[in-house]
Amino acid sequence: MRDDATPRAAGPMVLDTRALAPRDRFDAWEDAVNRSFVPLRATPAGEARADFAGALRAQALGRALASTVSGPGVRVERSRSEIAAADPGFVKLGLQLRGYSVISQDGRDAALAPGDFALYDTTRPYALDFDDAFRMFVVMFPIEALHVDRDRLRLVTASRFSGRQGAGAIASTLLHSLSVALERDDLGDSVALSDAVFDVLAAALGERFELTGDHHEDARRRALRLRIEAFMAEHLGDPDLTVAGVAEAHHVSVRFLQKLFEEQQDTVSAWIRRHRLDATRRELGNPALGDRQIGAIGARWGFADAAAFARAFRHEFGATPSEYRAQSAGER
Repeated sequence: MRDDATPRAAGPMVLDTRALAPRDRFDAWEDAVNRSFVPLRATPAGEARADFAGALRAQALGRALASTVSGPGVRVERSRSEIAAADPGFVKLGLQLRGYSVISQDGRDAALAPGDFALYDTTRPYALDFDDAFRMFVVMFPIEALHVDRDRLRLVTASRFSGRQGAGAIASTLLHSLSVALERDDLGDSVALSDAVFDVLAAALGERFELTGDHHEDARRRALRLRIEAFMAEHLGDPDLTVAGVAEAHHVSVRFLQKLFEEQQDTVSAWIRRHRLDATRRELGNPALGDRQIGAIGARWGFADAAAFARAFRHEFGATPSEYRAQSAGER
């Protein structure tokens, strides 16, 4: 067993079986799943093998491997024989994105609807049953990332974490955002993103174990900050996004919100301004948006005043928006 190992991909792995001959589709999908995760055995439901429409995309994410997997009805299981063949000692998290599934391990069954997730341990037998078409976001990582030993983790394997309440909702929101980013872009080997995942999982586990103490309080505060950051990122284009509005939306005081960001040597206003400017910079450097007016780009990201936008952009990047666009065009 390699408990200190980190799951790796040689680069983004992308498979869409629709590009293959029907007779080759299921075998290619099963092979990709095995190469991305750990040895598994898949059994398609009904006649699905004859024309298996499945897909997989996998990318290293710091200490983790992030993947989106989809297909028709199928049962995936890891038995003692597969474990004996290769046992790297990883933990997996499955977030249901579409369809329904049941994850079974350690005598428990977790029935997942979209937004729900469960943890399972690759060192012991488990099974995933998808009755119909599905899509799941899977994160595989070494157990050390959670700061929980296997005996304690075993208490919650194949247990449903609701994506609609408590710390599970915070974790679900972050994981869903990562699944979208994985489908659109190369996430890169980002330690910061994987650490964010482990922080929110620690908060969810702390809530499930009903633990107390400074370490778990720190995890809960980090998880709350991540939820707030996700909210602000979603509303960057709203010119009326304010510190008071963010606090009210999360049922905390303005002072508490400010202290939450001060712990990271940041402020809420600076975070909003920085991410708005980063968004405008990306669009100004995008050749596909070369015909879009600079003022419109600023307004799209919450800068209602074109002059104020130009001043803020120049202060941040050392060039006006028009100068930056010209420089980006010249570099291509």
